[in-house]
Amino acid sequence: MSTSAIDRAIASGRLIRLHPSVYAVGHAALRPDAHRLAAVLAAGPGAVLSHTSAAAAWGLLTDHRPRIDVTIPRARGRALPGLSVHRNRLHPADRAVIGGVPVTSVARTLLDVAATRPPRILERALERAEELRRFDLAEVDACLERHRGRRGAGRLRAAIADARPADPRTLRSWLERAVLALIDEHGLPRPAVNLDLHGWEVDLHWPRQRVAVELDGWGAHRTRARFERDHARDLDLEANGWRVVRISARQVRGDPGTVAAALRAVLERTR
Repeated sequence: MSTSAIDRAIASGRLIRLHPSVYAVGHAALRPDAHRLAAVLAAGPGAVLSHTSAAAAWGLLTDHRPRIDVTIPRARGRALPGLSVHRNRLHPADRAVIGGVPVTSVARTLLDVAATRPPRILERALERAEELRRFDLAEVDACLERHRGRRGAGRLRAAIADARPADPRTLRSWLERAVLALIDEHGLPRPAVNLDLHGWEVDLHWPRQRVAVELDGWGAHRTRARFERDHARDLDLEANGWRVVRISARQVRGDPGTVAAALRAVLERTR
């Protein structure tokens, strides 16, 4: 279209300017993906949706900000009103497309979120990626390897530590030792360890109080069968009069005092 034709279309309302050289046709009641595509088009060749905006496109976070994040090649530097512009040359593996919108991959999006948002927001994005089955540990590891030393890499690496598969026997042994040491340190009664209850093997339990504890590492629930089996065990033990408490490896590492206080409260209530 010529400049004069564009001017006439704007005057008649057929074109509605969203960004320089980017227009909506006929109306501006656009879906979020249309606004995202408009932002990427305005940013020029090689641009992608990124950071929090990309996380929203992948369904990992909600984003109600008026500005849209885009990443463009370092070589260009013109101002883009209404956009948050990040300048970086992306590896081909860091690129993807959602509904026709160029966007950073899930792994690269998580790295950018780690670099720019608080830890609790990163954890929320990781949890949502797991729920949507969009989290791929191998892809995240490859992304971290490509961007060694980049801002956010250390934070993302720490956040996914519990997602890394470990030898279940080693993890279980470590957790048992850590929790038993915690129990002794806080003067709690010693539980029975790794015995059967109603046909189920239970990590720790207190027969008099009828309290059972299951010790979980993230890698323990990586299959649907294991997830469903553990929930069936909990339900059966509860039906037989046992209080079931689950304690994670992250809780034991990060907040042992709270774990001890919670165990004490449960044991005292059920004594």
